[in-house]
Amino acid sequence: MRNSRHRVRAAVALATAALTGFATLTACDASGGDSAAPGGSSAQDRAAPKRAPAWDTSPRSLAAVGDSITRGFDACSVLSDCPEASWATGSDDEVRSLARRLLGKQRAETHSWNYAKTGARMADLPGQMQRAAARDPELVTVMAGANDACRSSADEMTSVAEFRADFQDALRALRRTHPKTQVYVASVPDLKRLWSTGRTNQLGKQVWKLGICKSMLADADNMDRAATDRRQSVQDRVVAYNKVLKDVCARDQRCRYDGGAVFDFRFDGDQLSHWDWFHPSKDGQSRLAEMAHKGVTAARPRS
Repeated sequence: MRNSRHRVRAAVALATAALTGFATLTACDASGGDSAAPGGSSAQDRAAPKRAPAWDTSPRSLAAVGDSITRGFDACSVLSDCPEASWATGSDDEVRSLARRLLGKQRAETHSWNYAKTGARMADLPGQMQRAAARDPELVTVMAGANDACRSSADEMTSVAEFRADFQDALRALRRTHPKTQVYVASVPDLKRLWSTGRTNQLGKQVWKLGICKSMLADADNMDRAATDRRQSVQDRVVAYNKVLKDVCARDQRCRYDGGAVFDFRFDGDQLSHWDWFHPSKDGQSRLAEMAHKGVTAARPRS
């Protein structure tokens, strides 16, 4: 009798185990399972998002593209470039350019290059990027867009759509040969604030009459409705350009936007060229270098 009951209990246990195993296998088949198939990967692994590559806070070479600001225009003498005072690649001890801060004095002389051009607009950036890429830099700095807003009239400003397409083309020009080069993008300066600050200087206003940023600076003391609306339209376009720079850069894993640092900076009389009261002086160039250095070496980009 005991043996009979023992055999019954054993049979029940075996049957229960079999049913449990069958249910487990069925559940795994229905869900696809958590384990990878032989030689394959699980659905969870396949769905995992790719991590963005780590940002190198100490690149060992640098190329700069952009416009007159990166060429140090009017930082040393009236209506002329002064690349040695450039915030990005300059050699001037007073400025302490980004290249000097990142690479040191000696290495900056041989491993930094300036392809910016006074008067350049965003449409010129793809060509500059190609020339910069030929140097195989670890970092490319971008500061462009002011000349797209600074035109003979507000009606001639580069459209936002064209600006976006040109900036995308510039990044593609680099990425075709250099997918891992980092790009640091500075925002377009607040042109309306520069007008507001510079218009207090009589000499500066006389230089403005030679044609500097007419869309914003023409008739500097005119405060009627038409002039006010014109300046505001330029300001609105600059804000739109900066949004483009932020959005396009965010789609590139190795691109970092300055978070509006240059646009937000309140240039005063010391930071503006005393030749034209619009472009940065050496002091202003040094402030740009300082902002860029903080942006490049930060663990995370400014939001």
